[in-house]
Amino acid sequence: MATASVALRTRYFGLRTRADGDSSTQGFRILDQTLASGSAPDTDGRDWKKILLNYRDPDTTRSIIEIVTTVVPLIVVWAAAWASLSISYLLTLVFIIPASLLVLRLFMIQHDCGHGAFFHGRLVNDWVGRIIGIVTLTPYDVWRRSHAVHHATSGNLDLRGVGDIDTLTVDEYRALPRWRKLAYRLYRNPIVMFVIGPAYLFLLQHRLPIGMMRAGWQPWVSALATDLGVAAFVGGMMYLVGWKAFLIIHLPIIVLAASIGVWLFYIQHQFEDTFWAGGKEWKHSDAALYGSSHYDLPGVLKWFTANIGVHHVHHMSSRIPFYRLPEVLEDYPELKTVRRVTLWESFKHVRLKLWDTEQRRLVTFRQAESLA
Repeated sequence: MATASVALRTRYFGLRTRADGDSSTQGFRILDQTLASGSAPDTDGRDWKKILLNYRDPDTTRSIIEIVTTVVPLIVVWAAAWASLSISYLLTLVFIIPASLLVLRLFMIQHDCGHGAFFHGRLVNDWVGRIIGIVTLTPYDVWRRSHAVHHATSGNLDLRGVGDIDTLTVDEYRALPRWRKLAYRLYRNPIVMFVIGPAYLFLLQHRLPIGMMRAGWQPWVSALATDLGVAAFVGGMMYLVGWKAFLIIHLPIIVLAASIGVWLFYIQHQFEDTFWAGGKEWKHSDAALYGSSHYDLPGVLKWFTANIGVHHVHHMSSRIPFYRLPEVLEDYPELKTVRRVTLWESFKHVRLKLWDTEQRRLVTFRQAESLA
């Protein structure tokens, strides 16, 4: 597994800049070839790969409206949180919750830009994504590369370790020494997974291109330019509202948004009947349709999360703008029931830790012990 991950990093992150000065174009060509190698998902004789091409065109006006209706409320709610400090910090916390959800939605727009899905032109997508990255504390080009690898290798037992949540098989876990078993259990603990981990990822790890040290200059430029933008943003806000007010408002917003984002990512791939396979058994189409959940959230949460719960469709065709994903479900209702997970059901999936290759499902530590 480790050797395969290193090979993948070398192949994707270590791409040399082409004559036109754009290494990521070559990278996404390799990615497209990887995606094209899998057969189309065929649950009822439909060629989903061709069908979903009809939903890939973004509406520029709609995309701009989505940005405005996210940024303006964020500014209003943030200002309300600041004004409420003179009354009670408990009231401030009330405003911090919707503000964190709006930051999360802004990250989802950045996510669509990274897939080239939000605007027609790649240059517009990239620069909108880079600007948003200053607010979300996420270096756009670094994140886009690792996330592209996630899409190309999701559910592949031979290519774990880039842009995903570390998941061991039952046999791999049993073979570990005791201290490494303890480390894995700690990593998969909900407090670490959804609180400490997200805070570390967005506040510290994203400050340097961790994992891409040998990938050339572009990840470094992306990370350091984002850091400079973040410094300017933070400095400006501290000048306007004061350093203490800024920290006690914005820090909880970022940490809460990061935690919710990691939770979403977890539920989108870590559920009992998800898909993992190795060797010739792995196909991108199967991993996309069956290894990604349809996280069927209540309406208001669908808006705040930018329909990312329609994750199986997103993995089948990542160039579909998030505001067109509901169209796919309306036109093809058979996709609504594929790997559907409700909000209430999602909480029980936190207990799942290991992949059982025999039963082809995720199991708890206790279930793994009983299998022994």
